[in-house]
Amino acid sequence: MSGSVANSRERLEALGTALRGCRICVERPLGPKLPHAPNPIFRVSTTARLCIASQAAGTLANASSVPFNDASGERLRSWLGVTREEFYDASRVAIVPMGFCFPGQDAKGGDLPPRRECAPQWRSRLFAAMPRIELVLAIGQYAQAWHLGPARKANLTDTVAAWRELAGRASSPRIVPLPHPSWRNNGWLKRNPWFECELLPFVRREVRRLLAGVAAEEKLF
Repeated sequence: MSGSVANSRERLEALGTALRGCRICVERPLGPKLPHAPNPIFRVSTTARLCIASQAAGTLANASSVPFNDASGERLRSWLGVTREEFYDASRVAIVPMGFCFPGQDAKGGDLPPRRECAPQWRSRLFAAMPRIELVLAIGQYAQAWHLGPARKANLTDTVAAWRELAGRASSPRIVPLPHPSWRNNGWLKRNPWFECELLPFVRREVRRLLAGVAAEEKLF
């Protein structure tokens, strides 16, 4: 292992350690503080080429400290065409949510939006420490707003429908928008059959290419 690679891993490990100890949402909150103990949930590495930019941990993920450890995760893995083992292999797949801790629930039992403290504090530093990321799958409006900025369209449907335009931009990493894989979006999926017929085959090809690239490089060391 070269010195530069070792130094990169040490920097990312130090950043991950700091993030796991983050308490900004209870000590310096932007609004009401987090209603439970912080539990930042993420997966990062210096070798990953694919990043899942998600929303925030849900109740089951918070209980297990495993991202997408629920029915939404099963659907997402089906969308990507990956096994559970591949999905949780941090050397290949980074998972960086907009909010690292479960944000709690509203009066109707729905998850609150991602905490506003997380993204400004951590996201730019994490991505700077993962320069090999080639593709970011931006899941939901919060991730799309962060990663696409003014290129985002008027609403989520228009943004996801513009995936060819957005994926073809001369940006690094490339950004592909996706809806959240929650059951709450079953109606959206039925109204937009092009998502499964056109976008998902493209995503699966890209995911397989990126995972295979990391595996091939690992054989060299």
